[in-house]
Amino acid sequence: MSNSSAGTSSKPRASSSQPSETSLKRKRGVFQKELKHMMYGFGDDPNPLPESVALIEDIVVEYVTELVHKAQDIGSKRGKLSVEDFLYLIRKDMLKLNRCSELLSVNDLLKQARKLFELDDEQLRKVGEPDESAEG
Repeated sequence: MSNSSAGTSSKPRASSSQPSETSLKRKRGVFQKELKHMMYGFGDDPNPLPESVALIEDIVVEYVTELVHKAQDIGSKRGKLSVEDFLYLIRKDMLKLNRCSELLSVNDLLKQARKLFELDDEQLRKVGEPDESAEG
């Protein structure tokens, strides 16, 4: 039993269009709590059937996995994976593209806000009063 599984693990995953054995044996139920809330938000029962949640989870994980593999293929041409690779893949779906752009801009705003809180009091005064040093 251990000999047969050791032989299949050396195969590269990217060369096959079928999911590998390790992806089929992924840990299930990781996103169930979040998916239940999302399903309820979209009009499902507050306590959906576990089979429904498991099915939605399988669909979501499969979609994200395929998207990441496609983005890796695009990014490998440049040697690195970037956010733009994902934006390129969803460019035809304007709803997803607009939502991703919105979330990325909010993320940038949050990063800037965190940096302001990390500044000590002296640096914070310099940011708030840049013209006082010019006058004089």
